[in-house]
Amino acid sequence: MINGFKEFIMRGNVVDLAVGVAIGAAFNAVVSSFTASFLNPLIAAVFGGGELGGTFVINGQVFDWGGFVTAIATFVTTAAVIYFAVVVPFNHLRERRDKGQEDDLEPTNDEKVIALLEQIAAKNT
Repeated sequence: MINGFKEFIMRGNVVDLAVGVAIGAAFNAVVSSFTASFLNPLIAAVFGGGELGGTFVINGQVFDWGGFVTAIATFVTTAAVIYFAVVVPFNHLRERRDKGQEDDLEPTNDEKVIALLEQIAAKNT
């Protein structure tokens, strides 16, 4: 049982996951800081500024729609960067690797014909 756990840990999946979570958390902090530092003031400046920029009040209740827009911008920015910086290159790499493995595993029809002709030529000489 210990050997199985050791193999599971050393396989790399757990380490890759831990690294991914740590980098994702750090990147999320950067994007959150960007949206809080730049998008919130931009929303406040465009839609009224001051203390009520990005908010409205109904019956004494404050609705912070600017904060909601900022959260959406944070999510979309994080998802886009992860997609374009991680998912697309990984899929491209996997396709190249899978294509290389397919070529190694099964020869093309041309290669089969050439091998057959070489066998026939070898028998006739």
